[in-house]
Amino acid sequence: MSSPSPSPSASDTCTSRHFSWLMKSCFTNPQHPHLPSPLSSIIAAAAGTTTITISSLPDDLLLECLSRVPYSTLPSLPAVCRRWAHLVNSPSFQLLRLRHHNVFHTLFSISISNSALFTATRRFDRGGEPAWKVSTFVPSVEDNGGLGSGYGFSLMSHFRLVSIGRKIYIIGRAAMMRCDTWTGILVPKAAMNLPRKKFAVAAVEGKILVAGGYARSSAVEEYDPDENAWRVVTEAPRRRYGCIGASADGVFYVIGGLKIGGNDGSGCASRAAGAEAAHVYASSMDLYDVAARGWLRSRAVPGGGCVVAACATSGDVYILSSHAVEISFWKFNAARKSGSFGDWSRIKSPPVPAQVRLDNTVRFSCVGVGGKVVLVQVVGCIDDLLRRSGRTERGVKEGLVLVYDCAEGEWSRAADMPEVIRRAACVSVEC
Repeated sequence: MSSPSPSPSASDTCTSRHFSWLMKSCFTNPQHPHLPSPLSSIIAAAAGTTTITISSLPDDLLLECLSRVPYSTLPSLPAVCRRWAHLVNSPSFQLLRLRHHNVFHTLFSISISNSALFTATRRFDRGGEPAWKVSTFVPSVEDNGGLGSGYGFSLMSHFRLVSIGRKIYIIGRAAMMRCDTWTGILVPKAAMNLPRKKFAVAAVEGKILVAGGYARSSAVEEYDPDENAWRVVTEAPRRRYGCIGASADGVFYVIGGLKIGGNDGSGCASRAAGAEAAHVYASSMDLYDVAARGWLRSRAVPGGGCVVAACATSGDVYILSSHAVEISFWKFNAARKSGSFGDWSRIKSPPVPAQVRLDNTVRFSCVGVGGKVVLVQVVGCIDDLLRRSGRTERGVKEGLVLVYDCAEGEWSRAADMPEVIRRAACVSVEC
């Protein structure tokens, strides 16, 4: 009895990609007459008259090759030629890198001066290096209208960060810039319609939403990257200042902050009523359903307190709240289709010195990076607080970085932020 024939391997079958290569090898593409036919090149190479080069490959095969290069090589790819630059910026390139597991959640910490923009990056997965990598973004001479390398830096005070794919948007009061984390190129984009300061921002379904930070309006703006334009989409139920933005499951969260403006019609309210309203703002969050264009019921952090940092990751919203004598850390279930949507859970607080809980000169940024929550000290010096309280211990200066593993429920300390990165904003990027 003859043995059954082995099943054909993937390389032996005719997939859509192989068929596309076959068609391109048989018919010349009139838009790329300079590219030789792959089949004719192979025949010519067999005859010893020419050599096959990577440039002779059709786009789909070239994308397969380029998508496998290491992250450190990506900035040099667009400089090879216009064709490579076009392929690197295509959606297919991002999808292929995702398929080959070459895209990772990376934390970017950005610090801006009047003439320079510094970044510190680090991966927090098992394959990531424990040290921070410091670099700079280069303004694009082609896209900034010849305004010079310092264009926009002086306009980025109190900036916020948000990422869409591999690109970071740096949003200031009067300007916005986009950073390409693969190429290192920095280009200016349309500024917000309102000059906001200390506002909430998040990316939802490929769009950027901002709220708060402006005393004379409660408008919520949305930015479309394809159109490079802002528009007002709704009015916020509360006019906040110093608030924090997050997004999960199609919802834009506007968290914490102070009350500004007079949109509540309570100009003659007593001091007690004003203090109560301030407390409500500082410990609550408003939820905006982007698809339905409507506001959901507002939620309050259990136990009150003042929200000092917040982020979203793995379908949950994490909030760090400061009280008179302690710091609490909370998880809000943001999965709308689950039966436990809206449930709060108190989880293990970060291991920071007790003096930090009583001094607002030390500030933290909270970022969701994959399945972890990273708490980064961006303002203040903890050693100064310890010195004023009579303690002589050292080693907790600026740039403290703590990592919470959402699966294990434990905190750990990572390498401190590099000294060149100060008063930074942080964001997680898939790159």
